[in-house]
Amino acid sequence: MASRILQKIFTAPTNGRSYSSGLRKVTLIPGDGIGPEISAAVQKIFAAANVPIEWESVDVTPVRGPDGRFGIPQAAIDSVNKNKIGLKGPLMTPVGKGHRSLNLALRKEFNLYANVRPCRSLEGYKTLYDNVDVVTIRENTEGEYSGIEHEIVDGVVQSIKLITEEASSRVAEFAFQYAQDNGRKKVTVVHKANIMRMSDGLFLRCAREMSKKYPNVKFEEKYLDTVCLNMVQDPNKYDVLVMPNLYGDILSDMCAGLVGGLGLTPSGNIGLNGALFESVHGTAPDIAGKDLANPTALLLSAVMMLKHMELSDHAAKIKQACFATIKEAKYLTGDLGGKAKCSEFTNEICAKL
Repeated sequence: MASRILQKIFTAPTNGRSYSSGLRKVTLIPGDGIGPEISAAVQKIFAAANVPIEWESVDVTPVRGPDGRFGIPQAAIDSVNKNKIGLKGPLMTPVGKGHRSLNLALRKEFNLYANVRPCRSLEGYKTLYDNVDVVTIRENTEGEYSGIEHEIVDGVVQSIKLITEEASSRVAEFAFQYAQDNGRKKVTVVHKANIMRMSDGLFLRCAREMSKKYPNVKFEEKYLDTVCLNMVQDPNKYDVLVMPNLYGDILSDMCAGLVGGLGLTPSGNIGLNGALFESVHGTAPDIAGKDLANPTALLLSAVMMLKHMELSDHAAKIKQACFATIKEAKYLTGDLGGKAKCSEFTNEICAKL
């Protein structure tokens, strides 16, 4: 199953099919906080690049269901189901009983089982590490994020970690196929099977079995804590990493820190029947509406989306213009050490297109 999906996502079309001859609808979820600003920046850049897509903007403000819980509006669900592809800005989840993470709800609603996060050093933007080039692939539907929690007695809460063979094998196959299709040499499975022998042990066994189908891709097993230690010492030890949900959430953010932070890191969620690309940083309410946000993460996520849609030429043009703007360092936003506004950064990218 995963190999067929990946053939569509990561390899060039062989049947001549192209979306460049007409407009393709894409669901846009602007998000909260700085979300609408960076979404508008991406739309402006796409217009400058003459990308043949039509945006269908939807509101995902939670609505209360019959059970009293808040969930995704049906109109938003219908849009993604129809278009099969979407771009999402950051969403805020209120803390408190009855409020479920909308990010988690979206992944579950559309079975977006693999989160792909490339972390690569940007030329001209100096960090503590040079030549970082790693990809984290995170199982996206279960683990500690299954949402199975209950209070046993007052003051004692139990949270269930759910690991299944189906989901583990699926994401493992995705990782190996990704490595093979993208010229990657090694897949590292990240786990804590020495402690959680049954749950992480199952995930590890599934990865081992899947590795046998990909003899040309090197396979290794590493404990999560060892990977974290090695990653901050020498990121070049790793290539593609695959891991359960919680570990992927933590490790992918750490990898983003190696190349400049979440403001520079793209992300894609791939599912059985569609894909949703997103910026993974927060809503930054302190700078919302002030024209200070950095749209790079959402823009690069949109570039991943274009590759998925087989619009590789448009993707390459936009990425090149973005990287050139960052390298020149004349119009960098505050998080990158500059003083430019979001609109100025955006206009410079448009000018290069």
